[in-house]
Amino acid sequence: MLPTLPFDPSHVLIGGTWRGASDTQPLINPSNGETLCHIARSSQVDVDTAVTAAQDALDGAWGRMTALERGRCLTQLGQLVLDHTDILTTLETLDVGKPVTQARADTIALARYCEFYGGAADKVHGETIPYLDDYTVYTLREPHGVTGHIVPWNYPMQIIGRSVGAALAMGNACVLKPAEDACLTALMFAYLAKEAGFPDGALNVVPGLGSEAGAALARHPGVHHLSFTGSVQTGRTIQTLAAENVTPVTLELGGKSPQIVFDDADLDDALPFLVNAGLQNAGQTCSAASRILIQRGVYDLVAQRMADAYRAKTLGPASNDPDIGPLISVKQKARLESLLQTAQDLPCIAATPMPGDLPPEGAYVQPRLYGPVPPDHPLAQDELFGPVQVLIPFDTEEDAVRIANGTIYGLVAGVWTRDGARQMRLAKALKCGQVFLNNYGAGGGVELPFGGTGQSGHGREKGFEALYGFSTLKTVAAKHG
Repeated sequence: MLPTLPFDPSHVLIGGTWRGASDTQPLINPSNGETLCHIARSSQVDVDTAVTAAQDALDGAWGRMTALERGRCLTQLGQLVLDHTDILTTLETLDVGKPVTQARADTIALARYCEFYGGAADKVHGETIPYLDDYTVYTLREPHGVTGHIVPWNYPMQIIGRSVGAALAMGNACVLKPAEDACLTALMFAYLAKEAGFPDGALNVVPGLGSEAGAALARHPGVHHLSFTGSVQTGRTIQTLAAENVTPVTLELGGKSPQIVFDDADLDDALPFLVNAGLQNAGQTCSAASRILIQRGVYDLVAQRMADAYRAKTLGPASNDPDIGPLISVKQKARLESLLQTAQDLPCIAATPMPGDLPPEGAYVQPRLYGPVPPDHPLAQDELFGPVQVLIPFDTEEDAVRIANGTIYGLVAGVWTRDGARQMRLAKALKCGQVFLNNYGAGGGVELPFGGTGQSGHGREKGFEALYGFSTLKTVAAKHG
């Protein structure tokens, strides 16, 4: 059952006012298939109104606030997120099907993003440039203006934090379009932003379908920068729509990220990362380690230990706080099961037990471990976005690099070896946005720039790089004789 909320979840927040949208649609609990509530199905008209409200905020109170004041608002918002950890955790568990422990961790991460960007807001500086004797030249970092944020359903709070948090810190006014499958924490976040003192219109939220509200936001001439996280296919569409107005876009798309295990790796340290980085959030993670490359000398041992770990995992409704919950929807379940039809020729060496009392309407898929898998097999090439990993043996360091780089993606990679020189060689050779040496994920890393190469997208989120991305650089050249 949905807890009592301080706003109507079927409404949008535009210009500081909660109001009815053009239409509504049901929101489904993926753990049991029940309707949680009805949410807004925003239209072009709603998006137009939200963009106008954001521009009004820039022309008014929000645009007049100093960087210090913006930072204080974000810091206060972070504290309010912590104060409301329980309700945000509950909403994410019901809405996304995320186990309670994982939903709580995402809530804490959202607060941390607010804290980080609150502290960073007044620390983005320009520079002076040595030039001719009779000139003084300097640069300014200024907000783009109105920024659009199209956020997916797998990590709503974390992605709002790293995208909207950075944009607000730089003084942009935001229009947020959360995924239609997972928007409750976005609405709660916006409610808390009002409580934290953000002026009306600084943050506007318009839930709705990607093909309607998302497309309207992407092609809107009043939007000056877009941030999108999601699939490669949708990213292409977003970039095409934005190109109509030459709107810059940050794209964080898919991945088929490898972890590479060499013979000399510390397997006790590696094992939890090898498994959990593929199964967390039911594998619905763009940076999920869905490919495990294992040097042949330790292949059998690693495969056996990972298989044992799979069989020990628990699967169930998110509110029971299992290791693995349902997928976001029965639609995603059907998609994954269709992709797994290509795996009928592969050995499945382990699967997590499926409890007999799972709600039949829930979006559950049995976690599976396949191996050995040829590097060019569809299961080793396609982003599955589910609790499935493949094991790929390799012989030499050169083989490992070739296989790791052998997809259209380039988001994250992990390397497990005690050889320091090899660590440095692979850190340079791997074609991706982040490389983790003897770890994977670095505990979330709010401060660490994140993004991809190839069809994993372009631009960077998180850390100071996100602040630079949500600003535009102006050069001022003063001639003084």
